[in-house]
Amino acid sequence: MEKTYLKLTSIKAIPRLPMEASIDLTYRCNNNCRHCWLRISTNAREKEDELSFDEIKGIVDNARNLGCRHWSISGGEPMLRPDFPDIFDYITNKSISYSLNTNGTLITPKIAQILKSKGNKMVALYGATADVHDRVTRNPGSFDAVMRGFAYLKEAGAGFVVQIIPMRDNFHQYEKMIELAKSLSNNYRIGAPWLYLSACGDSKINNEIKRQRLSPKDVVDLDKPDLLFEGKTDQREGSCGYTPEGDNRLFAACISNCRNFHIDPYGKMSFCSFIKDPSLRYDLRKGTVADGWDRFIPSITDDVRGTKEYMDGCSSCDNRKNCRWCPVYAYLEHGDYSKKVEHLCAVAEENRKYKENWKKAHRVYYKIGEITVQVDSDKPIQSDTFHSKFDMFKLEKPGDSDDIVSISHHFELPNIKNKDLGKRIYFKPPWAIYKKGDSWIYLGIHPETGEEDLHKIAVFNNSHTRGTIYNKDDSYFQKGGINSLTFFPTDQILLGRVLADREGCIMHSCGIILDGKGFLFVGHSSAGKSTTSLMMRKAGGKILCDDRNIIRKKQGGFRVYGTWSHGDVSEISSESAPLNGIFFLEQAKENTLIKMDDKKDILKRLLACIIKPFVTNDWWEKELTLLEQITLKVPCYRMLFDKSGDIVEKIRKWY
Repeated sequence: MEKTYLKLTSIKAIPRLPMEASIDLTYRCNNNCRHCWLRISTNAREKEDELSFDEIKGIVDNARNLGCRHWSISGGEPMLRPDFPDIFDYITNKSISYSLNTNGTLITPKIAQILKSKGNKMVALYGATADVHDRVTRNPGSFDAVMRGFAYLKEAGAGFVVQIIPMRDNFHQYEKMIELAKSLSNNYRIGAPWLYLSACGDSKINNEIKRQRLSPKDVVDLDKPDLLFEGKTDQREGSCGYTPEGDNRLFAACISNCRNFHIDPYGKMSFCSFIKDPSLRYDLRKGTVADGWDRFIPSITDDVRGTKEYMDGCSSCDNRKNCRWCPVYAYLEHGDYSKKVEHLCAVAEENRKYKENWKKAHRVYYKIGEITVQVDSDKPIQSDTFHSKFDMFKLEKPGDSDDIVSISHHFELPNIKNKDLGKRIYFKPPWAIYKKGDSWIYLGIHPETGEEDLHKIAVFNNSHTRGTIYNKDDSYFQKGGINSLTFFPTDQILLGRVLADREGCIMHSCGIILDGKGFLFVGHSSAGKSTTSLMMRKAGGKILCDDRNIIRKKQGGFRVYGTWSHGDVSEISSESAPLNGIFFLEQAKENTLIKMDDKKDILKRLLACIIKPFVTNDWWEKELTLLEQITLKVPCYRMLFDKSGDIVEKIRKWY
């Protein structure tokens, strides 16, 4: 099953990329537990060959000196070692965080107490009932033992993640396993839904592993591809097993992007936990972590090369971008790094079908202000899901050079209880906003209960060009006629942030194209924007939007763009035009244009009408710079007007 571990992040600069690390404490297994032999191997060395506690301490000290502060501990079953508590304490004592993988059967009250230490504990679950669980593990009593382990962890207050391991013999209980996992913990995850073969090469074991593999369709249903960035880049680039087309150095990219090293129970170090070839592993009993990291691992970059079969096959396959093929999987499957894995070929084809269906049924594109907004949804998007006002902004598909902002909608809130959300920088219904690293986290809060009753959680990257939005349920979605792509009260929360990075802003205004020229009529509610839009339309002008319009700096000047955020006049347009003038509305009994020369007065008026998202210092700096440039480049006027429409001809004559 999946080899999962948190990576080790460096807090100290070293000559190569920041280090990360994982360590397997043992390959030994009690009662031939399938948890171990499906994941690793039964061809284990004698217990005496495993690293001693003192040797582990030396390796950990070596790694710490190079900056390692995050560890993964796994096996086999790491708790088979009697000295596990001492090893665990030594590894985690000076770590920022850790990850532990266990089958949970050996957890005692004492071990549960030491696991209270903050970190990621993943406990495997192989069935929802004792008969299925024990049949999968081939260890009678293992279900009762792991349930006991869960109880000890809960009693100690040691948080944990239930890791559901799907395979053919337990897949009929998949939904029940999820129910059980939810009853045991606030957090659960699905382990890798496809099985790689054992490194021991035992045909009996490997045939059983093949029998346990789920169908390719089930694999993809459980581990859906991330389509948020589809088409922008090669999604596999930088991922495990990625090899650029035409390059026959099978591990060059892996090593070049390497941020972690793996240590097996016998002190052999490599860049990947699946590597078993002795020539690709460094013996820490004869050297140091620093030498292995800085010299040995880079030195083997070119050692494994793909054969002609690989170059003519997997390397140039049309379905490569949908495939999870990796040289180490090929080696485990066939003893040859270059060969294709037929099961993965079938999974790749299901991946391709899934992506095609998703793009047709779960994705739509809209273009506003020269920004393409890609909207994905777990639920199929119907023709009436979004309000008809979006129709004229809709695209069939983006161009290769389009500026894309991606939004994905999900319909279940993640559990954020006791999660570190970073620093809270805003709290006022309907939003509590946190900043953590390069992420912005928006919590949709209740006016009375605050964060106790969330209705939405949105996570954006720093530039707000990628957003994952979790909705409480799908009731709002199912009603249809949705007024914003984000499902927020308004999309300006997103667009206002994005435009600032593109020398643009949203202005509270009426936008008009008249005689091929773009004009903005600026003012707050009741200033007469809707009235002006109707007068302009009567005189042959085209309404962009009567309430919200976009200004962007472009080569040679500024342009004005319509939006879907209209006021009383529902007529809108996705068109744009060069911005030739800005008019500040003043209702009067006469029709007069007064040229404005006071740049400070113009700036003050513009600032009063700019549409604000959640504002930060950098947002203000960018928008102030933009507005100052507008005051210098775009003619501005006070527009005194009545409802007669005579002001239109005055504007025409002026221009």
